[in-house]
Amino acid sequence: MTAVTPVARMVGSNRVVQGKGIVYPLGDAEISNDDEKALRRDIVQQALDALSSEVSET
Repeated sequence: MTAVTPVARMVGSNRVVQGKGIVYPLGDAEISNDDEKALRRDIVQQALDALSSEVSET
């Protein structure tokens, strides 16, 4: 999980999940607690899905 996906791809990461932002990669201080909880669940679910997916060798 990262807020800087181009850097993650540049160094060869094969499973990259976009975070919300650099300061709060897994949250957002500008939204309500309930919305932030939903955002965090969504990002973590994306990461779990990425971990369970096949990685293509290129």
